[in-house]
Amino acid sequence: MTERFNIVAGLDVGTTKVCCVIAKRDGGPAVEVLGTGLAPSLGSKRGMVVNIESTVQSVVEAVREAEQMAGVEVGEVNVGIAGGHIKSMNSKGIVAISSADREITQKDIERCIEQAKAIALPVDREVLHVLPKEFAVDDQRAIRDPRGMVATRLEADVHIVTGAITSAQNLVRSVNRADLKVARLVLEPLASARAVLTPDEMELGVALVDMGGGTTDVAVFHEGSVRHTSVLAVGGDQITRDLAVGLRTPRLAAEQIKQKYALAMASLVDEDGVVEVVDVGGRRARMIDRSYIAEIVQARLEEIITLLKREINESGYADHLAAGVVLTGGCANLEGIAELGEQIFNMPTRIGVPLGVTGLSDSVADPIFATGVGLILYDLPEGGRFHEGSDNDAVIFHKIFSQMKSWMENIF
Repeated sequence: MTERFNIVAGLDVGTTKVCCVIAKRDGGPAVEVLGTGLAPSLGSKRGMVVNIESTVQSVVEAVREAEQMAGVEVGEVNVGIAGGHIKSMNSKGIVAISSADREITQKDIERCIEQAKAIALPVDREVLHVLPKEFAVDDQRAIRDPRGMVATRLEADVHIVTGAITSAQNLVRSVNRADLKVARLVLEPLASARAVLTPDEMELGVALVDMGGGTTDVAVFHEGSVRHTSVLAVGGDQITRDLAVGLRTPRLAAEQIKQKYALAMASLVDEDGVVEVVDVGGRRARMIDRSYIAEIVQARLEEIITLLKREINESGYADHLAAGVVLTGGCANLEGIAELGEQIFNMPTRIGVPLGVTGLSDSVADPIFATGVGLILYDLPEGGRFHEGSDNDAVIFHKIFSQMKSWMENIF
């Protein structure tokens, strides 16, 4: 019998980089990474497209590199979306069970979700995700899968993620101009969570923090479900700017210094460590103590992590995160950032790298690939490694994605 495989691709259009991951799936949970591609992001700022032509160029470069490595061509991709325009809220829906036997069916669940989704939105915004947290059957709460239960009333507690229509349009248009079709848009922290979190962490309670170049994305999980999401307009670019100003060096040189020599905590620097720094204008290079570089980086990181701590506290789940915080994204590669995070968050903190894939798994074993890998894992049968509740959730998610896909096709 001939084995049948599906080729799936994830595209992460970030502020500083565009990442493409191509994988092969057999219809089950097995995912084999075939190729990866990275390109500088030339047309995005703080997670949003600001120059379509430049973004198209970056997408083409990243996808071409991944295709050459994989030996296959892709026609459609799952695309991550983020940026300061992303907003989230919680909502409830209540429906009566009117069937003769009072048994809750899938249609009842969908009706309840639709009612929870019926919120007043400005004309320039669209629902991206409706994520069920839990259900209530009459007076019995905290039900994950109410199908088959007998009741007179069903209530759904959901988390809704919305985005600006124009920002989504510009992202989709950029991908389309690169001769690719958008299969679905996925909020980036949800994709990253799929790649780096374990079901146990999401059950116990965990905050996923994806620290990119222009934005830092947060997703809080408890009892296996998404409880809070947000996108903060801070990221590694601010560290680069601080280094460029503090060291009086061009931004490109500052970025290279950050990647090669920066530490998240000044206490980790060797006493005699020095770094050669090029002056602005091509003047003679100077030798700078690595401890001074670390002081600049630590000061900005402390500010960013303090903002993240405030965001997690405002979610209302700070006291329910037994698994602590998982840091991923490009900034998570800074040595000592987990230790600094533990000090400020005052809870366990680890670095998250993609898990659960085969093939070129070593090539994606880096926090910068978290979103790209999560995008290829996102729609696996039964949620793959990512437990979002019950099997009925997958049906609801596919329905919402189909509506979003239809909306985009009508626009373009």
